[in-house]
Amino acid sequence: MTLETNGQLIAQVRERFAHVDTCPFTGPRIFFENAGGALTLKSVVETSGAYAAIPDNQGRANPASAALQAVIDKARADVRRLFNAAGGAVIVGESGTELLFRLVREACLGAPEGGSVIGSSVEHPASRSALRRWASETGRPYVEVPHDSDTGSVSADDYARLVTAETRVATILHTSPVTGIGNDIASIAAAIRKIAPEAFIIVDGIQHACHGGIDLSAADVDGYVISPYKVFSRHGYGIAWASDRLAALGHDTLIGGPGGWELGTRDTGAYATMSDVVSYFDWLGGEVSDDTDPRARLEAAAEAIRGQEQMLCNAALYGTDNLRGLAEMEGVTVIGGPENARREGLVTFAHATVPAADIVDALNAEGIRTHIRKADHYSGNILDPLGIEAAVRVSFCHYNSRAEVAAFLSALTRIL
Repeated sequence: MTLETNGQLIAQVRERFAHVDTCPFTGPRIFFENAGGALTLKSVVETSGAYAAIPDNQGRANPASAALQAVIDKARADVRRLFNAAGGAVIVGESGTELLFRLVREACLGAPEGGSVIGSSVEHPASRSALRRWASETGRPYVEVPHDSDTGSVSADDYARLVTAETRVATILHTSPVTGIGNDIASIAAAIRKIAPEAFIIVDGIQHACHGGIDLSAADVDGYVISPYKVFSRHGYGIAWASDRLAALGHDTLIGGPGGWELGTRDTGAYATMSDVVSYFDWLGGEVSDDTDPRARLEAAAEAIRGQEQMLCNAALYGTDNLRGLAEMEGVTVIGGPENARREGLVTFAHATVPAADIVDALNAEGIRTHIRKADHYSGNILDPLGIEAAVRVSFCHYNSRAEVAAFLSALTRIL
């Protein structure tokens, strides 16, 4: 089942998002640039404005301050429900990238001396750069697990071959923002734990979050980081969860203060907008299931999102409305291969003769927003092994429709 099975439901979903089919600067457009930042919930826009007007801060002896603290407490509980995480610390920071750097830093500084750290070649530079830097700062070798260029993924077996009993810190990418291919963080974490049970394991969940299905009860990790602007909220903050043992490590904090990870007065509105996101997932889960348990509704929403996005990807790859898909177009290479069960709402492709930049520009001229991925510091680790200088990223989200994919394929057929 997809969300479009019920035409009324997909309409209700789209109605909840700002600028779903119109750019405030260019007019009507189809938004297939969700991996660069998803559309924003209208409730998030309203909440942001409401809290921006409040002059009070948390931690004061007045009713307004108490109310703000209640908002923060609720948001932390909502994030734990979204992540299915028990205990630990929910941390609001500057951005997802900044939080990855912080968690990796404290893990490297707090782990027992010696040993090594390990990450994979498929990771975003946020975790790769952080781990490489703090490996150097703490005098440890950085071990890189090579990913499979054909599938764009890395496996538990790949990690197991290079993890040792002396591994101190490990990073895992949940989903690639370049290929859209996900990795099985539960099995990878289990493989690491089998050999190095005390290693700190930190996951980059930034690209995965908007596609639903985070379950840290099933993945024995110590840190998980998301960027809310990629999961229907807004820019200006990041969210991390740290396990009890990671949160207990030494970290930057005020002398004599409460010892938390958040430095300075955070924006209560940021917390509140994260609750808006969880509330949206809860609503969607209630629309597609009869579940009454709050966590079960989030799982139902994630399943519905997967179904819708799988339909969109399949339509883009194999065609719809008598239009050929990317996998059937002459000269097109689909990064990660068209037949890939781990694909999450994203197709990246290159053409043998038409430059990616020209394709993106031409699609923009037709009112279809996509993005170029170049073999640079962001995407070179994926594209260089394939001998591809640049590719076109077409990223879907569950509020996109089959009709929008058809318009994309029609435009692309003319362009190519």
